Amino acid sequence: MAGSPIEWADGSAVRLDRRDPYLRLQSVSIFVRDLDRSLDFYVKQLGFELVFDARSQESAGRQFVTVAPPDGTANLTLVAPERDSDQYKLIGRPSQVTFVTEDVLAKFREWSARGVRFLVNPRLRRLKYAVQPRRPATSSSPAAEHPPIWGGVFARFRDPDGNSFSLVSFDEVTHAVEAQRRAIAEKIETERRAAQELDIAKQVQARLFPQTLPPLKTLEYAGVCRQARQVGGDYYDFLDLGGERLGFVIGDISGKGIAAALLMANLQANLRSQSAIAVDQPQRLLRSVNQLFCENTTDGAFATLFFAEYDDATRRLRYANCGHLAALLLRCNDAIERLESTATVLGVFKRWDCEIGETQIFPGDILALYTDGITESFNDAGEQFGEERLAAALCRDRTLSSDDLLNTIVDKVRQFSPREQQDD
Repeated sequence: MAGSPIEWADGSAVRLDRRDPYLRLQSVSIFVRDLDRSLDFYVKQLGFELVFDARSQESAGRQFVTVAPPDGTANLTLVAPERDSDQYKLIGRPSQVTFVTEDVLAKFREWSARGVRFLVNPRLRRLKYAVQPRRPATSSSPAAEHPPIWGGVFARFRDPDGNSFSLVSFDEVTHAVEAQRRAIAEKIETERRAAQELDIAKQVQARLFPQTLPPLKTLEYAGVCRQARQVGGDYYDFLDLGGERLGFVIGDISGKGIAAALLMANLQANLRSQSAIAVDQPQRLLRSVNQLFCENTTDGAFATLFFAEYDDATRRLRYANCGHLAALLLRCNDAIERLESTATVLGVFKRWDCEIGETQIFPGDILALYTDGITESFNDAGEQFGEERLAAALCRDRTLSSDDLLNTIVDKVRQFSPREQQDD
């Protein structure tokens, strides 16, 4: 063993630059008389793990088992040689194998209690060592000029066959292990806090969706959102506009995750705070929403939006489709009308305007507003669920209530695309 003790810590990391082929120590062979007895000692008394058992493979020639300490990369191969072989004569000699631990005293007490025989009790040594840092030749090395003093604790133990091993610990190894523990603990705590904050964000966003449905006399309606992640950017809302009028909103924010969820909350707040002007001036409402969305978002962020105002008394539907997927209006005779775009997306152009479309909802009609998470769900063959399948499902189950029809469509999409959900 040469060099700095800091290099004796676990160095199993793979070099990413690939300048040299990957290389590490695989195993060291130890010759023993009885594999069952030795395996019992290494596994039960020393706490090693069984890696490979070749005792049942008679065609392999020699009999051996491989064990490994709980940490590190090197294995110990226990071989039972023939009695008349040269290897058999090596049983019971010093193995020249050294195990390193962060606390020799703790291992000494643990293993002694399990019956391990120690030849040399733990001893402390203070030594100087010359560091050979892996640095460019031009850099100076104060440590090389002044060799530091480090502490090491040494002990020696024996296995049932008399093979002896060294057990050592070094200050820098202990410090390195503690540093790794702190780093892992900090990572776990960071991940725990992030998960907790994400869970809170999920609960907050869930409250942003409609909690109550304003009653209507001539229309039954329902809505649902299933995020691909904990939170997302798809958005729907029901706005009580007063005067027996209800606003239907569905939108899709660019991006996914937390960023999209924040933009979704911003868009929702803008719409709800100004919804009073929607009855008389829907274009003015949407122009204002677009302006605020432009001001409050970064370049490249945008949203598609379908906004509709339904008059419960006259069954009239006025709408603006701002770059969103065409809404499907399924008539009672199964004819389908597509409510196409009347304006471009929100958040891209500060000078923006829209046109208002108008249609009539008759008894038995179905209006479906949806995002691309429905139509762009893929099956294993790479096919999209698509608008045609959505329309066919609406026609087939049109007699269901709005809630049941909604759940049926979601179930059909999940059956069509059973793998991990990719979009809201």
